[in-house]
Amino acid sequence: MQRSSAIVLLLLTALCWSSGGFLIKWVEWPPMAVSGLRSAIAALFLALIFRPKRWRLDRYVIGGAFAYAVCVTSFVLANKWTTAANAILLQYTAPVHVAFFGYWFLGEKPHRLDWYALCLVIMGMVLFFAEDLSMGNLWGNLAALISGIGFAWVALSLRKQKDGDPIHSVILGNLMAAAAGLPFMFAQAPSPAGWTGLVLLGVVQVGLAYALFSIAIRHVTALEALLVPTIEPILNPVWVFLLLGERPGRLAMIGGAIIIGAVLLRSAGPWILRNRRMKCQP
Repeated sequence: MQRSSAIVLLLLTALCWSSGGFLIKWVEWPPMAVSGLRSAIAALFLALIFRPKRWRLDRYVIGGAFAYAVCVTSFVLANKWTTAANAILLQYTAPVHVAFFGYWFLGEKPHRLDWYALCLVIMGMVLFFAEDLSMGNLWGNLAALISGIGFAWVALSLRKQKDGDPIHSVILGNLMAAAAGLPFMFAQAPSPAGWTGLVLLGVVQVGLAYALFSIAIRHVTALEALLVPTIEPILNPVWVFLLLGERPGRLAMIGGAIIIGAVLLRSAGPWILRNRRMKCQP
């Protein structure tokens, strides 16, 4: 697979992830129950799609699975306990962690373009959520920060398995998250609409998204795998605008434009630099 195809898969991943904030708040059920059943559905979906046969449970597979379980569980808690803006912004501190740990863990030294793109993404995120950010709930904000750390180590661990089969970590991580949520599933059953939301969460927002992510991350760096999907927060108000007619504010539109610019810079930058070098050669 070429790098350009991997970028497309990451953009599709962001599209799937963008449904999370709305669907999680839509399901009226305890957050741990939502997280557990969502992951159980995702594990079943991924097992049916990939049909893994030979499992190699080394420290990277298990570590990636644990990071995944922490990431998806704490993200659901964050969405239930604080605002969607806080949850997404704090989770997307993940690229910062990858930028600092990627060289040590993977030997992938951040390029100058990575630092430019990362700074632009942070600036765009702050502007994008400026009107909606609040102190929120302390525990919700803490859960979002933990989700960001888990998200970073998911990318690092899956990238470490680029020569293996990263989907094993994703399936095992979903089983861990499902087990953690199991004791909370015996409360009152969700409504029919809630069941619809849970299926969409499991199949699309988690299952399909991480299937695409695990394929793409073999062909891009861990940092790039997190920078490209930063268009995810932009898509949330797009859905709201299309479905409810609510127009985002001016700062949000400026911030969104900066984020898109950062993603384009990082995605197209290497191609532009390569062509420029070729033109400069005699």
